[in-house]
Amino acid sequence: MKQLHKSSPTHAPAAAHAPASKASKPARPGPRSWVGYLLREQRLLFVLLGALIASSFFLLRPYLFSLSLSSHIPERRPLFSFASRSSASGVPAGFRPPPRRVVVTGGAGFVGSHLVDRLLEQGDSVIVVDNFFTGRKENVAHHLRNPRFELLRHDVVEPILLEVDRIYHLACPASPVHYKYNPIKTIKTNVMGTLNMLGLAKRIGARFLLTSTSEVYGDPLEHPQKETYWGHVNPIGVRSCYDEGKRTAETLTMDYHRGGGVEVRIARIFNTYGPRMCLDDGRVVSNFVAQALRRQPMTVYGDGKQTRSFQYVSDLVAGLMALMESDHIGPFNLGNPGEFTMLELAQVVKETIDPMATIEFKPNTADDPHMRKPDITKAKQLLRWEPKVSLREGLPLMVKDFRQRILDE
Repeated sequence: MKQLHKSSPTHAPAAAHAPASKASKPARPGPRSWVGYLLREQRLLFVLLGALIASSFFLLRPYLFSLSLSSHIPERRPLFSFASRSSASGVPAGFRPPPRRVVVTGGAGFVGSHLVDRLLEQGDSVIVVDNFFTGRKENVAHHLRNPRFELLRHDVVEPILLEVDRIYHLACPASPVHYKYNPIKTIKTNVMGTLNMLGLAKRIGARFLLTSTSEVYGDPLEHPQKETYWGHVNPIGVRSCYDEGKRTAETLTMDYHRGGGVEVRIARIFNTYGPRMCLDDGRVVSNFVAQALRRQPMTVYGDGKQTRSFQYVSDLVAGLMALMESDHIGPFNLGNPGEFTMLELAQVVKETIDPMATIEFKPNTADDPHMRKPDITKAKQLLRWEPKVSLREGLPLMVKDFRQRILDE
């Protein structure tokens, strides 16, 4: 009995520790415990609600994305249009043509920037291509925040690839001071630049408008000059880089039309004036106005009896747009048939700016035409276009612009 009593404590601890070794391993929850967890405290309801919200978001996301895009992106339209959208009379009064993508070479220049203003005003998207030789960024700076406007620094002597419906080709220095500065560059711009833009028009099916010049008539023997007059030009003179360059540009334009089926338009521009002209570009109106404002003598070359016709820039822009949207190729004279001698123009400038302004006579320049006056009968009949702003109405608007820019010098 004593022996049994003493041996019992020896085996008791082993029996006591046996269940503890099993309890040290935690029991794994079974499927019933997970179901019970979800059913307690409405957890299943919240899981189902989250799944419903997530699936609704992914199902509705494409629809919501398309709505957000449609509120920011304009309605899509065909990129190219091969059919004429206007009558032969040009753009009818009160008619706004469908918006297009338009490139304007030389669009930062005097005439080009005013054309860009009108194109954007009617809802077109405009790409300006300019190398800024005579153009100025200030002329188009007010459009830089417009999403329908793009400005590219590019020389048209080098090819460029764009996707547009219309090409207004204005790129070329137009004043004697500028085109005589580098005559080889001038004729390259007229020939290679026109060739590149015509090639672009052919590739993409765009309509092409060439801004030619009254200088293709040279020193004319016909007065006033009609479009049928072939001209009287010195092919080896100091002005021939511009005169003959533009004549070659017209030749290329017609050859691309006849041989390549390109839709083309040709405008022959006569003397034009208005705001944004270069202050010292050598053209007579800008010369007289800048000299009078600076209280310098107005320079008259020769005897001052040679004649010119002056159109305000808004009239020219209206003519270019009417021609582009017409069904006629041209060429068309775009100018104001009002004719002034240089002395008469100097008198109008004196009356507008300073009655005490003086005149200084200098020898005439080489190949300066003696007479220049457009016959615009063709434009009146086929384009229903004619200038509306007289010299005495338009000159004060130009003077206001020049006065501000001269004060800022």
